[in-house]
Amino acid sequence: MSSKILTFLGFASKSGNLSFGMNATIKSIEKHKAKIVVVAEDISERSKKEIKFYADKYGIETLLIDADIETLSKAIGRRSGVVCVNDEAFYKAIKGGIANG
Repeated sequence: MSSKILTFLGFASKSGNLSFGMNATIKSIEKHKAKIVVVAEDISERSKKEIKFYADKYGIETLLIDADIETLSKAIGRRSGVVCVNDEAFYKAIKGGIANG
């Protein structure tokens, strides 16, 4: 499952439709740009709780992927354990990747 999602995240990154890191993701959520938040499995519990709090507050889905920070960073071309997708088409592609296993 995560390989498809990582591929879509790589495309979203190259097209400028991702926000990278905790602060940028929170800003995107607050500005109602975020469609889905993607979190690496090995970020701290405190960071998971914080990002989930903001996402839930604004009704944004949070997806914990079965990939570590290193793997996620490699896919998106930038070191980050938390990203958000700011484009509806990439959001739908990721949701399709989840549904299709």
